[in-house]
Amino acid sequence: MKTPTTRPAGPAVAALALLAAGCASAGGRGLTGDELARLAAERGLPASRIELPFVLDDEMLAWLQEQQKKGGIDRGGPAMRRLDGLLHALVHEKGLGIAYQAGYTGTAAEVFRSRAGNCLSFTQLFVAFAREMGIEAYFLAVQDLEGYERLGDLVRLSGHVTAGFGPWDDLHVLEFNLGPGVDYDLVRPISDLTAVAMFYSNRGAELLTEGSPAAAIEALEIASGLAPELPGAWINLGVARRRSGDHAGAEAAYRRALEADARAASAYQNLAALLKLRGHADEAEELLRLGARVGSRNPFAYLELGDLSLRRGRIDEARRFYRRALQLYRDRPEPYAALGQAALAAGDADAARRWLARARRHGPDDDRVRLLEARLAAGGGGFAPAPASTGQRRQG
Repeated sequence: MKTPTTRPAGPAVAALALLAAGCASAGGRGLTGDELARLAAERGLPASRIELPFVLDDEMLAWLQEQQKKGGIDRGGPAMRRLDGLLHALVHEKGLGIAYQAGYTGTAAEVFRSRAGNCLSFTQLFVAFAREMGIEAYFLAVQDLEGYERLGDLVRLSGHVTAGFGPWDDLHVLEFNLGPGVDYDLVRPISDLTAVAMFYSNRGAELLTEGSPAAAIEALEIASGLAPELPGAWINLGVARRRSGDHAGAEAAYRRALEADARAASAYQNLAALLKLRGHADEAEELLRLGARVGSRNPFAYLELGDLSLRRGRIDEARRFYRRALQLYRDRPEPYAALGQAALAAGDADAARRWLARARRHGPDDDRVRLLEARLAAGGGGFAPAPASTGQRRQG
């Protein structure tokens, strides 16, 4: 069931919808500015240059109190009725009349004053007001809902962020600019810190399109530092660094994006283009072929990325890829044997034997296990790749 849809002036469409989904509430009192500063400092980031984008100032608090006084937003009663009143006050033409504006990621205060913002901006505003009303709203990332837009010689990939309220079996989702009836294939709660990182990632991308690469790099280093698991921040940072002539830094950022998510197609494409530019056409072609094969939570994507890194002598990077495969696939021998290969390549035969023993417990006849056994028996080091088809055969 859906609440009545509110259609403000302009292209935005907003509603609150009930959605059954397999995710848990990420509610709570929310991240504070002091906590953000502490987390930033712990990560070696310039805390004084990082702001919490979803806070309410005095003018915004006064507006909320006035709306409650007038009865447009209930002070008590069911949370859904109060949230619907908040949404109506934000988007209706007789209220604030906030409209959707692609390419503009403002803070909650900026959206409040400009009356425009994209999905992340509006969600920040909505969550901030909801929490002030005592309702534990939280951020949701909507996956499998992406769009592409060409901006000069850049192609922008956009996703969708929205707000949620309630437990997983009674989840209510805010729809902004998409309208009711959208098929949300998958939503997942994200932390406030990740939402802040997304804000800085968006701002960095916008600064880049505005021709300010130095400012873009600063914003994107904040984004990737706050949430290193966010592939989009690393990809954006790679693009900004490449634009600034820092090809080595760009390559490092693209590789970190792949460590964060081996399904990040644009990371493969950007890295492959950069490698071709730097004269590494063979590795670029391997990446493109691998990128065409990866699938959702595919541990073999990480194994093959690790193999590629190991062949190029990047042992620590290979280990990180293999460990990501292990996180996804602990009951199979391949990740253990792969980590043994990395240990052997680093000259640590004892560690390789320990990894081999663990791999044997999960599958003594696996191709990677046999290759590692053979290399250890021969007393050799270096890299002995498993047959390229090993992982693919097991995909079903």
